[in-house]
Amino acid sequence: MIKEESVEKIIDESQQGSALAIENNAKNTRKLYIESYGCQMNFSDSEIVASILAKEGFNTTQILEDADLVLVNTCSIREKAEQTVRKRLEKFNAVKKTNPSMKVGVLGCMAERLKSKFLEEEKIVDMVVGPDAYKDLPNLIQEIDEGRNAVNVILSKDETYGDVAPVRLNTNGVSAFVSITRGCDNMCTFCVVPFTRGRERSRDPQSIIAEVNDLWERGFKEITLLGQNVDSYLWYGGGLKKDYEKASDMQKATSVNFAKLLELVAEAQPKMRIRFSTSNPQDMTLDVIESMAKYDNICKYIHLPVQSGSNRILKAMNRLHTREEYFELIDNIKKIIPDCAISQDMITGFPTETEEDHQDTLSLMEYVKYDFGFMFAYSERPGTLAERKMEDDVPEATKKRRLTEIINIQQKHSLYRTQEHVGKVEEVLIEGASKRSDTHWMGRNSQNTVVIFPKENYKVGEFVNVKINECTSATLLGEAVGYSKNN
Repeated sequence: MIKEESVEKIIDESQQGSALAIENNAKNTRKLYIESYGCQMNFSDSEIVASILAKEGFNTTQILEDADLVLVNTCSIREKAEQTVRKRLEKFNAVKKTNPSMKVGVLGCMAERLKSKFLEEEKIVDMVVGPDAYKDLPNLIQEIDEGRNAVNVILSKDETYGDVAPVRLNTNGVSAFVSITRGCDNMCTFCVVPFTRGRERSRDPQSIIAEVNDLWERGFKEITLLGQNVDSYLWYGGGLKKDYEKASDMQKATSVNFAKLLELVAEAQPKMRIRFSTSNPQDMTLDVIESMAKYDNICKYIHLPVQSGSNRILKAMNRLHTREEYFELIDNIKKIIPDCAISQDMITGFPTETEEDHQDTLSLMEYVKYDFGFMFAYSERPGTLAERKMEDDVPEATKKRRLTEIINIQQKHSLYRTQEHVGKVEEVLIEGASKRSDTHWMGRNSQNTVVIFPKENYKVGEFVNVKINECTSATLLGEAVGYSKNN
């Protein structure tokens, strides 16, 4: 967790790659193989795609060679993510030579950005589908079945997929994603998301609650509310967030913001754990923090990307918060929720970054002492304002050295934070067997820290009180002392 990682590694490795649905229909005759890379939203989108295609006769398979249709859900946020996808496309095309009837499609952010390259220049795929066009998949598949390439990357002003019940892919049966917003209005100069996923729009809260209730009935114990920027959630009857000011007085009076949504979900299923990701410092308000403190089933963990500790670099990134405003937010979180864990995203080597800017980042990290984080050297993304207007002028050696320093300080702080748990008894939701020992369970506490303990007679999906005896910088080790009150 505390190491240089490409974006696709933000998701647990167990959730990557091919995915097998637990809801395959015996009547379906065609086979779908789907891989997902990038943020949690991509994994959630793949579940929507599997649901739409299930109605078109497709069941998911884990065996690539058996597939009639191969889809890769892609990420454009960093160059390494795109390189990974290209290597997988090479693999798919090698398999396709032995199975000429197999069709290959690209979904997601790379699909929108590189549609002409994939279809016309490189001719390595049959179908390209953007994040807002998945409901058009039945028509697009008919096109490729008839021997024509198919493409739809049109961005939508209102599509939220709120009426699609996702097929849960590669599930542990315990935790699930629930998408609440799509798109992003924050035009950070380094980020391609606004161009590949469009403007912000929110999903009807009643459809969100209905999905949460359904997950609980099916035995799931934890959900993560997802959005590029969950704090921007705002339902006033539908439409883009930027058009809210045009809404009627009645729409405004009955609107639901993110703090209210959190409360609605927490009250709908009091025993279900609730997480959310991702937050933006400029949009997180005190009422969100107060809602978290009010409900025991809302986990005490916030992923709060800062990207830099330098006001000058934050301005160049078009991050609409300052270092001082970020500190004030951190202070409020710690005051209202003293045991709240906080994690970060950090970019080093952004254009024009000086050694003084870098030292500002290190000092910010010293102030916050994050529980964990995701750290990257800046990579130029085509089409962004930074790529068009700024020279990528920090030498690679300097980027790597600064990144190493950031990783080292984060590892120190991660150990400091895990040590705070030693000696305490904490509630842990069992997610599955430990990867390192088949005699131990792995779960997470409210702060999203991994906890390992002997299996004994406990089962996956149970809430267990665990006494924490020791730790590493990323993991808590302990022993179960009984079931928690939520079990």
